[in-house]
Amino acid sequence: MKSILAVVASTVFLSSAYAQSSSATPVPVTSGSVKTETVASMKVEDHIKDLHAKLKITSAEETQWTLVAQAMRKNATELDAAIDKREAGSKTATAVDDLNNYGAIAQAHADGVKELSAAFSPLYVAMSDDQKKLADELFAQRTSGVKKSVTTPATPK
Repeated sequence: MKSILAVVASTVFLSSAYAQSSSATPVPVTSGSVKTETVASMKVEDHIKDLHAKLKITSAEETQWTLVAQAMRKNATELDAAIDKREAGSKTATAVDDLNNYGAIAQAHADGVKELSAAFSPLYVAMSDDQKKLADELFAQRTSGVKKSVTTPATPK
């Protein structure tokens, strides 16, 4: 659940991430399974690489892209921390605790989107028209599901 939320949050606006350096490599647990944090980290890194390729980031844009990738990693770390806190107290949480913890998750996401937008904006300005068009299309695809879920009224049962 935590890794899914982290990836969903990161994809809404090119989003969310781990505060480790981009050269750090996730390490599997020796028991043969992979830690949840490692799986989420690998998904964020995969998302960063995928966006880099889809947006056709040039060598001249690498410095600005690095800031975007760092924002994505940081956002995922902060979102995971909020989710971990909620999960840690889930067995004893009251309804009010649960709502407050959910609010912290939503706030971490909102803060992350703002930080990512601030990092992405200078890159976007520097992009070619073709790259901007690609970015516009990627963002439109990622947010189309959000628009539908927000604007579509629930069907009565």
